[in-house]
Amino acid sequence: MKITNYLERISQGAKNVLLAGLICLASSTMAQSTELSSENPYVKLGQKALIDGDFKNAVSHLEKALPSDPENVNIMYMIGYSEYQLANYNGASKYFSKVIEKTPDNLSAYYYRGKSKSTEAVLPGKTSDAQRAKLLKESIDDFSKAIELNSSDMKLYQNRGIAYRDLGNLLGTTTSRNHDKEAATVAYDNCIKDLKVVIAKNPGRKDMALELRKATVYRDNLK
Repeated sequence: MKITNYLERISQGAKNVLLAGLICLASSTMAQSTELSSENPYVKLGQKALIDGDFKNAVSHLEKALPSDPENVNIMYMIGYSEYQLANYNGASKYFSKVIEKTPDNLSAYYYRGKSKSTEAVLPGKTSDAQRAKLLKESIDDFSKAIELNSSDMKLYQNRGIAYRDLGNLLGTTTSRNHDKEAATVAYDNCIKDLKVVIAKNPGRKDMALELRKATVYRDNLK
């Protein structure tokens, strides 16, 4: 069974609505991938855990399945998605990177790697400003690649725009070691451009209209 069809089954039968975001972007994923190893008992256990929303056990079972089928990108993808749901964004990025290495046109993997990195970049903690900037720039690259693969998906522009905004916030903070007014201005300009694309397609998006106004104010008040 292809991972696309498998995830569609999850969408229909699972109680855990956290999977809905994946279904939206998985319509074209794994077109060139191998079949799921249905004979492997750990894959079956991992699938069940994923359906049940038990992402911790999904990772545990699927990681046990991978050594016997190390080229199976479907297993890697499911581990990456489970890690993402567990908020282990670094682990999720690593697995989505493996998926991309083997299926370089996998839009959904680019999207979730970008989401993992952009989310990790803004988490409170000991991450340095330089590392935050690096994660945001890498996430922007991932969303840009996804847009190359499907330029009609507004979710990609929205997430890239928010990543640009966060990068502008970081570079525009005068107390940051990464302070760079010119680079912050460029980031905000790109944010505004992406959000305008989303709003043009969905005029009723008041949340995006608010983010657009905020980004414009942030840019215009840079010091």
